Amino acid sequence: MNLKPLADRVLIKPTAAEEVTAAGIIIPDSAKEKPLKGTVLAVGNGTKDEEMILKADDVVLYGKYAGTEIEVDGEKLLVMKQSEVLAVVL
Repeated sequence: MNLKPLADRVLIKPTAAEEVTAAGIIIPDSAKEKPLKGTVLAVGNGTKDEEMILKADDVVLYGKYAGTEIEVDGEKLLVMKQSEVLAVVL
C-alpha cells in the first residue's frame, strides 16, 4: 500500500473488535462496539502551526466518531487529524 497522509493527518489501522465475551457469548456484528484503539501506519509532515509528534507503529486511542473510514486493498482504515488522537499507549 502506498498511501501517505497530507499535512497533520495520520493513517490508522483500528484494532479488531472483540468477538467473544469472557462468559463465552458470541457478539454479533450489529452489537459490536466500534474500536477506539489502533496502530498508526503512516503520518503526514505536519503543518507550520502543528508539529507532527505521532510516528508509524504508535498505538493510539481516539474518539468514537473520529476520522474518516476508508477501504484500501480490502482493509478498513481511518484517516484523521493528529488533534483527533486522544493518547498514545505506552
